[in-house]
Amino acid sequence: QIKDSATLTRDVLEQHFSDLKGTLKKLLDERLMSLLQEVDVIEQESIKPLDECQKLIEHGVSTADDLLREGESAVDGDVGQQNEKLCNFTKKALHIQLDSLPEVPSLVDVPCLSAQLDDCLLTILKNQIFRHGTVASRPPVQLEEFVEKPGGILVRWCKVDEDFVPQDYRLQYRKSAASPFEDVYVGSETEFMVLHIDPNVDYQFRVCARGDGRQEWSPWSVPQIGRTTLVPHEWTTGLEGYSLSSRRNIALRNDSQSCGVLYSKAPTYFCGQTLTFRQVLFGIETVGQPDRRDSLGVCVEQRNGDDSLQRDKAVCISTNGAVFVNGKEMTNQLPAVTSGSTVTFDMEVVQLGPCSNEGGNFKLRVTISSNNREVVFDWVLDQCCGSLYFGCSFSYPGWKVLVF
Repeated sequence: QIKDSATLTRDVLEQHFSDLKGTLKKLLDERLMSLLQEVDVIEQESIKPLDECQKLIEHGVSTADDLLREGESAVDGDVGQQNEKLCNFTKKALHIQLDSLPEVPSLVDVPCLSAQLDDCLLTILKNQIFRHGTVASRPPVQLEEFVEKPGGILVRWCKVDEDFVPQDYRLQYRKSAASPFEDVYVGSETEFMVLHIDPNVDYQFRVCARGDGRQEWSPWSVPQIGRTTLVPHEWTTGLEGYSLSSRRNIALRNDSQSCGVLYSKAPTYFCGQTLTFRQVLFGIETVGQPDRRDSLGVCVEQRNGDDSLQRDKAVCISTNGAVFVNGKEMTNQLPAVTSGSTVTFDMEVVQLGPCSNEGGNFKLRVTISSNNREVVFDWVLDQCCGSLYFGCSFSYPGWKVLVF
């Protein structure tokens, strides 16, 4: 692990600083090009009037030079031509203004370019570069526990650096070493239920954290393997009144007139395997019109022909918050099930008397929670139940139930 993490750290550092060098060179080249273009623009704009002035002066000097040569020719000519040449020379000289000059910009108005470079930039960059990056030998957060759930894994992590103040956590997982890690949770909680997990398959998890007020993430925790041996919960297919998702863990009450109880595909709610089943959740995502027979719950067996779970060998909660045990309503009541509600069932086995294949007294301690309130009661059965079915029944369309 030390060698692997050291090799990975070297690779990350080398890649990061290589990228940094390329980016810095690109930025310096762009800045240099921008300054050179600025010099070009100032030079072109400032030299134009001087060039025009120079052309005017050169033209005037050339004209005076031509006139001078013409005068010399007139003086040096014979007497017959001299008068005519002198007359032409005089007329031409009167029309040419040899004493006029174009307006020349004063010296203070002529730009003188220079490069102003602040040497303190090197000092600033040097200080920043020497403080850039750290090597952490121990990540501030580590994975703590994996709890098997049907078709999922409850992942818990904890902070191991007391001086580190976390703001957010980031959990990633992958199915195989050849696959890239992908984000599955980012938030402030220290646990997360990862769904859509194939049973009996190893998944690799890692977690990191972001300090309070910081943008960068901490180093990753030591990757750990998690798996579940519990098959995912699924609704039974084929019931006319309900439409199921592709994974069959979401049931939608459609607009069919057919009524009845939708059960799980198999008795996957194992009472004897774990003491708590809190993560077997019934999350109500979309709510339709309620009916007093509507209910969510668990039961010993599937029974066709019923229109509700409010019957014997079943415990359930109705959408108005009433709790039914073996078809009888309890005096304690929970809040009504509304949009976004979550209902949880926790059960532990409490056995009364001998239990045999022929039957016997069997008691389950049941806790039903909804909207931060709960009821606790004992459910007495006349037979041993190693596992239970779950079910739901709704009379009107629009209810959408996720079970996991």
